Amino acid sequence: MTMSMVRVPAPVPLRRRGGRSRTWWLLAAGWAAQVALRLWLFRQHAGPVANPDETGYLIAARWLAGGPGADLSGSTFYQGGYPLVLVPVLWFVRDPVVAYRLVVVVGAMAAAGAFPLAYLLLRRLGTGGRTATVAAFAGGLAPSLLVFSGLALADAILPTVVLAWLVALHDLAARGSARAGALAGGLGAYAMAVHLRGTVVLAVTVLALAGLYVARRRAGAVAGLAVAGVVAAAGVLLNRVLSGALYPGGARDLSGLLAERVGGLAGQAWALAGAAGQLWYLIAATWGLAGVGLAGAAALVARRSAPGPHRLLAAVLLATTLGIAYASSAALPDEHRVGNHAYGRYLACVALAWTLAGLLVLARTGRRAVVWHTLAAAGLLTATGGVVAWYAGDRLRGSAYIAFDFPEVIFLTRVRDSFDLVAASAVALALLAALTGAALLTARRAWPAVVAVLAVINVAFAADLAPKSAPAAAGADWLPALTAPGRVAVDRRVRWNVWVPLSYRVSWTEVEHYDRTPPAGVCTAVVPPDAGPPPEGWAATGAGGVRQGWTTWVNDRCPGDGTSARGR
Repeated sequence: MTMSMVRVPAPVPLRRRGGRSRTWWLLAAGWAAQVALRLWLFRQHAGPVANPDETGYLIAARWLAGGPGADLSGSTFYQGGYPLVLVPVLWFVRDPVVAYRLVVVVGAMAAAGAFPLAYLLLRRLGTGGRTATVAAFAGGLAPSLLVFSGLALADAILPTVVLAWLVALHDLAARGSARAGALAGGLGAYAMAVHLRGTVVLAVTVLALAGLYVARRRAGAVAGLAVAGVVAAAGVLLNRVLSGALYPGGARDLSGLLAERVGGLAGQAWALAGAAGQLWYLIAATWGLAGVGLAGAAALVARRSAPGPHRLLAAVLLATTLGIAYASSAALPDEHRVGNHAYGRYLACVALAWTLAGLLVLARTGRRAVVWHTLAAAGLLTATGGVVAWYAGDRLRGSAYIAFDFPEVIFLTRVRDSFDLVAASAVALALLAALTGAALLTARRAWPAVVAVLAVINVAFAADLAPKSAPAAAGADWLPALTAPGRVAVDRRVRWNVWVPLSYRVSWTEVEHYDRTPPAGVCTAVVPPDAGPPPEGWAATGAGGVRQGWTTWVNDRCPGDGTSARGR
């Protein structure tokens, strides 16, 4: 992950006793500060804003905790590894608003865990303690760790899982520790249970462990493979059970779509162009640092005299990044949205690792090397952006633009309602020039300057994100709020963006679906606003409306305290 043209420093050990104790207290305080920032940013979030993804994970967690499920047949399968983390919340809290706020706390704590892990990774790569602390804290403010930490998404925990996995792999390669091998294998398999892109992480884990076995790290490699097998089997079983319970009619077949794309020239063009778009987004969203890190990692892998553990991390991170970019693009349905061509969420799990790699190159190499790697990063950003512009063409302007897909691009361009690839690229290159200039002007004292510039950019992004999170939270607060208990059913004519989040809001029973006539025994029916007058025995509440796409009927034969519905 570091520069290949200079000697790579050996790992710097932590100070003993008093010094080590102070270090851990400092890391704990920094972690708490990172948590507090995230809780402040997302303080107004009281329900899912990114649907159907958030609702899919929340309903899975609720079902695993013994609560009601839902019929999500036909939609993307939301795997069980992340909902498993949320089960303790749903065990003890049934109120959907309180539960969601606690889920935000869980996500904030997990995402903030990337800070101490980034510190450990930098230390393994030869960075001094004070420098590693400051650099890791500034990196922990990266957009990839802020945007998703306040949402009920697997992306809130995946970056932390990936960093822990990288640290474990380095420890295994450096010391042959069986404990590190078991941790690396377990984390790689757990990533597979969290999201489909984790399958790439597991595949790379198996290859790395096999290579380490050949390199005589046999005890650790065997432990890693054994634990990976057990955890992967448990993950497959968990996901199979969830799929049967929540997707009785089957989930969207992304694996089949991937196989179809890989088998044809048109599909390959889609997959490769989409992968280029993801790499473009990764570089732009890290202010160019990922491009610098990619160039440094490729050079490090090619240099046989570099330390083995460092080369392993570089190779593992490269393989994981390219594998996720290609596979996720190949499996992505054409939804006629700009995000089909340039998307940052799938590679967000490796964004911090590449940010750290870029910092290492800029702050720990000679001026000539810094210039060459910066030019390589600029060339990679330009080339990948060019592929996107060439392949997508007018679709970048004519496809649906969803602002949620582009938080970093909006920050770069200051435009919320359209996608401007050229402007975003130009501003990202300007920020990279500022980071490079800080490194060149300060020479041997480059670390403080480069980290200071990064911190300023990331803090500016956080300040820009704060007001956006409030409108997003307010935008989710328009669904029917039913006042329990009793059966609830939704007319199939009601739009998915009403009934999907409603399936989470109704916490006491599973929401049923029907065609036009509410089933017997149902107490509340959610219907389209043009459904006409309710049948005999039902009363319209007047909630919702044409703009919101729903209204409610209540059954006169249900108890009065369990059938009312109101709009917000």
